[in-house]
Amino acid sequence: MFTGIVESTGEIVSIEDTDEGRRLRVTAPFCDELEYGQSVAISGACLTVEEFDDDTFELFLSAETLERTYLDAVAVGDRVNLERALPADGRFDGHFVQGHVDGVGDVTHIEQVGGDWTFGFSLPDELRRYVVEKGSIAIDGISLTVAALEGEFTVAIIPATYELTTLSEKSIGDPVHLEVDVVAKYVESLTEGYQ
Repeated sequence: MFTGIVESTGEIVSIEDTDEGRRLRVTAPFCDELEYGQSVAISGACLTVEEFDDDTFELFLSAETLERTYLDAVAVGDRVNLERALPADGRFDGHFVQGHVDGVGDVTHIEQVGGDWTFGFSLPDELRRYVVEKGSIAIDGISLTVAALEGEFTVAIIPATYELTTLSEKSIGDPVHLEVDVVAKYVESLTEGYQ
């Protein structure tokens, strides 16, 4: 379980493609606190630490992960958002984020409004029913609030989020991971027989 409050960004320093999947090695400021088998969200995708040293850690991406994310297209030098799983006694900010990417959207517009930013994103049709204005959504692992929903959806980004995450590096057309609010999916599942 994650909160969508990004701790830092890391840089992809190596990629190894095999018949089984893909391995990424990523820099992180918290490598000295990692353990084997720990969960880390990489731009919103929950992955497992398999190896680490003082500066980097390694993750394996299965075929399923590569099909559901844009991590099959990242390159050495790309930056990713990082968040470790929420400890049981940790403070809960953001919203419930599982690290299970539901789909990929694209950046449709970026506008600076004073010191803040407005970002627009495309929304795959199969996810539209789970997204509501003023509802929660995770974009590349960042807990955000939907500001408006018409064809696409928009979010407002404060300077701290813009500077701390990879949003500052995004351009129109770039892909983003989308995770809709899990509560919406559970409500749909529970009420299916009553429609």
